Parts: sequence; structure tokens; C-alpha cells
Amino acid sequence: MKFLIVAPNWVGDMVIAQSLFIHLLDRYGADTTIDAIAPVWSLGVLNRMPQIRRAFALDTAHGEFGFRKRKTLGYALRAEKYDRAIVMPITLKSALVPFFADVPIRSGFTGEARFFLINDRRTLDKKAMPLMVERYLALDERDAAIRNPSLRVDTSNQKRLLSALGLDAQKPIIAFFAGAEYGEAKRWSPDYFAELGATLAKKGFQIWLFGSAKERDLGDRIAYEIGGAARNLCAKTTLEEAIDLIALAKIAVTNDSGLMHVAAALNVFVAAIYGSSTPNHTPPLTDKKTIVSLNLPCSPCFKRLCPFGHTNCLTQIVPRTVFESIKDRL
Repeated sequence: MKFLIVAPNWVGDMVIAQSLFIHLLDRYGADTTIDAIAPVWSLGVLNRMPQIRRAFALDTAHGEFGFRKRKTLGYALRAEKYDRAIVMPITLKSALVPFFADVPIRSGFTGEARFFLINDRRTLDKKAMPLMVERYLALDERDAAIRNPSLRVDTSNQKRLLSALGLDAQKPIIAFFAGAEYGEAKRWSPDYFAELGATLAKKGFQIWLFGSAKERDLGDRIAYEIGGAARNLCAKTTLEEAIDLIALAKIAVTNDSGLMHVAAALNVFVAAIYGSSTPNHTPPLTDKKTIVSLNLPCSPCFKRLCPFGHTNCLTQIVPRTVFESIKDRL
């Protein structure tokens, strides 16, 4: 079998999708070929998955329909003669490339008026499949076993980065992921991150902050408040470089974000803080985790901003609570 996967757009969803890729190789044999299409910004995750033969970049901006670009890429992939495509996003535009690539079987959930593009349509039953990973697996086999993701680490690149960035991996590292692309209702207070970081620094740990360019100022603020034990690496690495450095951490303290799933796939112990979202939908797929969530009556609301203006689901999680959840791991 030769598969073409239209992968999810977000980094965290991409990591979760690896469970499907592992399943496909197990079910159809080790000689199965899996190629994938992904946005440029999440391509680095696919490059670290051993199940993927080739990852193709879809050069479209976030929200761009990009009909001509999708048609061009689809025509270019016709020579590959794929047996089957699996379209993971539910949008119409995501189903265009396999259609233009002339893939005979195109699997995906029914949605957004794409009946002629998806000819192996699956029904999305959200109540029966609350977990995102269950929905991804159902695109091939309902009730398939959930496999935990596992990303490759480039140790030679790791050493290069330590030297280039002046980092010391001898002192134990705690990774902080203070951002969350979705919105502030998923972001724990930066003051709380700083307070927790200061406590950990006193106990002999160094704090490395990771994130995109959007989190650079946030990282600077938290690192300044923690002091000399903190390093702000936001926007100083590519996604693949961040993967190699995060793998050195003992613990990752994180919002519900893409990097949370990356840390889980690197076998780093994850302390995941949930606000407007829920671990009953997108938990880190690892046995090495602790979930910090208040389960208030108003949550999960899945809103980008708190509809009540107080964000109690996060503000009432104090640094001491998170520290207590990880102290046995220190």
C-alpha cells in the first residue's frame, strides 16, 4: 500500500496523528509507504517521524484557500501513483490535492460539501470518539489501538545547538512552554510561570523557555523575573532544533499547546495545565504526565477568550499547585 496523507495543520495535532501512521504500518506491513502533505510551519514534526518517507510542503498561508497551489501540487504527485489518500482535516480545500493527484481511494470524514472529493466517507461521531486520536485512527479502522507518538532526536544537532547557543546540559533542565497559539484562555499566567521558575531555580534547576516569535516578549518577561537560571529560547530555534533541545529536559511545564505534545513524544515528563480546553479531548499521549485542571462548571468552554472575563480556570491554578504536581519528579 502506498498512502498519501493530508496531515493536520497544527503542530500538536500533527504529533497526535503519528498514532495513525504507526497503525498503518502495523496493519498493512513494514513495506507500506507513507508520504504526507503539511503546512511549512509544521513540517519539522513530520521530518522527525520514522514512519514518513517524504513530507511535502503546502506553501499556503494560514486560512488561504490556494486553489492553484493545491492543483499544481496534486498534478505533480500523480507520478507517485498512490493507492489511497487519507485526508485528516475536515475542510473542502484539504481534499483537493489527493483529488488532483488522481488517488483512487480518498478517505475522510464527511464535511464541508466535499462529497465528490472524498469517495471513502466516514462519519464523525464526536460523542463516541471524544479523543482526537480516536478520530484520526477511525479514518482507517474504528477502535484501533492508540499508539503513543515518538519523535526522533538528532544528537549531533543537539551538540551543535548547545555550543552555538551557549547552553549547559549538565545542570538539570525544566522546559517551560508559556504560549498557546489558540488564545489566552489556554495560557497560564506569565507571573505564575515566573514564580514557579524562581522556586525551581532555588532548587538547582535551570529553566529553558521555548516558543515562536510571538512568544519572544513573553519569554523575555518570564526569564527576567526568574533571573540568571532562565534562558529564553523563543524564536531562537527552528521547530526541529527545539525538538532536539526539549529532549534534554527532565520535565516540561506547559499549557495545552503544540509543544506539549512534542515533549510527550520525546519521553519528557509533562505537567500539562488546562484552562478552556480539556484533557478528555487532546491529552498528551504518554504515560509520563500529570494533568493540572480545576474542572470548573464553566470549563471546558473551548473559547479563545474567557466569556466571563475572569479566566478562573487558569488564575485559580496557583504555582504551588503545579509545583506539588511535579515535586516527586524533581
